[in-house]
Amino acid sequence: MIRAHAQVVRAAMLFKLAGQRDIVLDPSLSPPISTGDYGIGLEQLSTMVRDNKISALDDYGGVKGLEDKLSTNLETGVSGEVDDIVKRKNSFGSNTYPTKKGKGFWSFLWESWQDLTLIILIIAAVVSLALGIKTEGLKEGWYDGGSIVFAVLLVIFVTAISDYRQSLQFKNLNAEKRNIQLEVIRGGRREKISIFDIVVGDVVPLKIGDQVPADGVFISGHSLAIDESSMTGESKIVHKDKKSPFLLAGCKVADGFGNMLITGVGINTEWGLLMASISEDTGEETPLQVRLNGVATFIGIVGLSVAVAVLVILVLRYFTGHTKGPDGKVQFVGGKTSFSEAVDGVIEIFTIAVRRLSACETMGSATTICSDKTGTLTLNQMTVVEAYAGKKKLNPPNDASQMKELSTLVIEGVAVNTTGSVFVPKEGGNVEVSGSPTEKAILSWGVEMGMKFDAVRSEAIILHVCPFNSEKKRGGVALQLSNSDVHIHWKGAAEMVLSSCTQFFDENGSVKPIKNEMSFFKGIIDDMAAKSLRCVALAYRPYDRNDVPNTNEEELEQWTLPEDDLILVAIVGIKDPCRPGVDEAVRLCTAAGVKVRMVTGDNIQTAKAIATECGILPPGADATEPIVIEGRAFRALSEKEQEEVAKKITVMGRSSPNDKLLLVRALRKGGDVVAVTGDGTNDAPALNEADIGLSMGISGTEVAKESSDIIILDDNFSSVVKVVRWGRSVYANIQKFIQFQLTVNVAALIINVVAAVSSGSIPLNAVQLLWVNLIMDTLGALALATEPPTNQLMRRAPVGRREPLVTNVMWRNLIVQALYQVAILLAFNFGSSNFSLLKEGNLEHQNKLKNTLIFNAFVLCQLFNEFNARKPDELNVFKGITSNHLFMGIIGVTLVLQIVIIEFLGKFTTTVRLNWKLWLLSVAIGLFSWPLAVIGKFIPVPKTPLSKILRKPFQRFRTARNA
Repeated sequence: MIRAHAQVVRAAMLFKLAGQRDIVLDPSLSPPISTGDYGIGLEQLSTMVRDNKISALDDYGGVKGLEDKLSTNLETGVSGEVDDIVKRKNSFGSNTYPTKKGKGFWSFLWESWQDLTLIILIIAAVVSLALGIKTEGLKEGWYDGGSIVFAVLLVIFVTAISDYRQSLQFKNLNAEKRNIQLEVIRGGRREKISIFDIVVGDVVPLKIGDQVPADGVFISGHSLAIDESSMTGESKIVHKDKKSPFLLAGCKVADGFGNMLITGVGINTEWGLLMASISEDTGEETPLQVRLNGVATFIGIVGLSVAVAVLVILVLRYFTGHTKGPDGKVQFVGGKTSFSEAVDGVIEIFTIAVRRLSACETMGSATTICSDKTGTLTLNQMTVVEAYAGKKKLNPPNDASQMKELSTLVIEGVAVNTTGSVFVPKEGGNVEVSGSPTEKAILSWGVEMGMKFDAVRSEAIILHVCPFNSEKKRGGVALQLSNSDVHIHWKGAAEMVLSSCTQFFDENGSVKPIKNEMSFFKGIIDDMAAKSLRCVALAYRPYDRNDVPNTNEEELEQWTLPEDDLILVAIVGIKDPCRPGVDEAVRLCTAAGVKVRMVTGDNIQTAKAIATECGILPPGADATEPIVIEGRAFRALSEKEQEEVAKKITVMGRSSPNDKLLLVRALRKGGDVVAVTGDGTNDAPALNEADIGLSMGISGTEVAKESSDIIILDDNFSSVVKVVRWGRSVYANIQKFIQFQLTVNVAALIINVVAAVSSGSIPLNAVQLLWVNLIMDTLGALALATEPPTNQLMRRAPVGRREPLVTNVMWRNLIVQALYQVAILLAFNFGSSNFSLLKEGNLEHQNKLKNTLIFNAFVLCQLFNEFNARKPDELNVFKGITSNHLFMGIIGVTLVLQIVIIEFLGKFTTTVRLNWKLWLLSVAIGLFSWPLAVIGKFIPVPKTPLSKILRKPFQRFRTARNA
């Protein structure tokens, strides 16, 4: 379906282009047409790869023929000159594709007003506006309806602006994610460029985990296997060689390595067409979004139910003659009140009953982090600091003269058994070494010993390569020298390679049995590992040319390199220093109740030493199994045993990607919220399995990045801790907002319901409630959501997977504040006749003055309650307040707007001006909520969640009924 869709899009584009210029739609029917300075056309290249036409490739002279037609070089690539790159982009296009235009501001505006309650309010406002103008005239009648419309529009615009800004931020992040950095060979030099800068004719090296950056043809390689599921939909690994040479953009390298020649870029590839026609946004909700929506739905159902009940009661009171106006007169008298007046009364009741509630989004936090070592806890800047040739320790480690005749064999193994490269500028200058950090370290060691990389490789014919495998922890190569001798070189984890060795070279270059010296070499490895060094061993064996399969490529590809009877050549210790600040980051995690576990493929002794250096394993701590365990020991346990042991593991050494996956599963079954860091292709299952998958932005493969939830751009463990810190901050801020929102809802609901049922009128009208809604949902959310992370957050225990979003502490704070607001404001509502400050003017003015005081005091209570919501479980709610300028700004703006509404916009909100004494009283009512909140925090709360406490009677009832 994916391929068919791409073909349809492509056909449509070609049909459109055919009307603008001459295009050969079927290049197989005509000979290649040159494109300017090139001997082959864009469509010929695209069709050849797209339709998998090997016959067409043969007609063009194979890969060598394409080399000539595209004016490139299969060894050194294109020249890299700016003019040449521009010319290629003009002829064959750039490696970009038109992305779907993001939603504009007007789209967000359209979505914002489609809230059902807002639509109801707008309809009610329009009807009220029409009836108000009809009954009171244009000059006075538009106030109520117009005010509601204005308030609704304000909420809509604020929501749309906020969503639009978020979409722009997401667009920028998405662009950063797509900007993959990869290696190309230009002018004989390997250099890193953006995937968008790839051009037709480029030679691109591929290795495990890479994404194929554009369409192309296989040049050379070994065991190159491609996962084409992203294009074909079939999870089948396809091996690439000269018989199956075509590579499709967007696919992933599953195994091996090789070089490819780029033949199609951007929109001229199926991947480019797909990317141009699909959107990345799946619209899926996170688990916490689901929980928040559940809370919001519950609040909405309760609010709507109460609103309907109030509506019914008020309508019944109205039509039974129990509703009186501000002047004390009955509003509906049967047979006397006109139909128009009755409709006006019902509309007013309807606007009183409606309220709007909304939800928000957040994320939780982890209880354990399973971290890689290399590049995450360490700097990933490796250098060889120790070396042994046979039993002789080299001092310094790069002194080849100490190895005598053995140096030739060491340099041969280093130069040929590698996926890296060494570039020596013709004009002079520093030698450039490329490859993985480990490869770069060993190649640099070889260069320091005098290795001539290109010369050594040119003297040998590579027969077969067994790429480095994370399961076997080693890689090998078979090569034929100019004298027809065959050498097999292996390189990998020292103890793994050592176990396959039966002999070793002594310092004179003589071969000796290793059996009696095995303990010596194991001691070397343990000694290096204790110094936090990565131990790599080089081994070799001669091989009879007659035992090598025929030079037939297919037979060679199936050949399994012998990995027994090896001769140990050298052992090197590679230092990768810990990142600065890692120990502090680990300490913060530990204090926060987040267990940091190190999972690495390194030797168990190296893993233990690095873990101690990073603070994961405290000095002098128990370092026996299962606290420190090897991957093979863990995988040998039963599923139940793995679950029991997983909780105790601090360091796992010599682990395979599958061991990491088993550990994550075991921890999650035990109730942990697991974060996992990974950078390799084989880490993808563990990243998928984890609650939070964190891939490395620098060293991570594209497969790992696509399988993760978060990409750590600097590969730093301290950044992983920041994710936990910000995750807790967001979670805590959402809880603050929910506490604040529920307090406002409960207080407003009770005040209006009690007043409506008892007297038929409400102190807070529709426009006032909309203003409170704006404070609560928009300004309040913005103020509380911008609270920066504090150190206090990292001293709390992690939020459990099954813990309720609204905690007992929140319920306590909410109930204390809501009871205070309800009590004081209802006292003013029903006892206003006892307050001399409210006995001013006629009965209608007194009623408006009372309602204005209640409205003003209610808003000021919410303003001061925002301060209380900042620190739900701390006594000092003003701590750090001056550092949050946005919070203070929003409080100030809200207060100024409230003054403007009361003093200057009374016609719109049905309020009257207050004298300084009533203003002082309103402030005092609001201000008292602060000491009340402090006192309330001394009230003890049960540890059992309220939901469970309330559920117990029902469970007992069910048990008794069943009995």
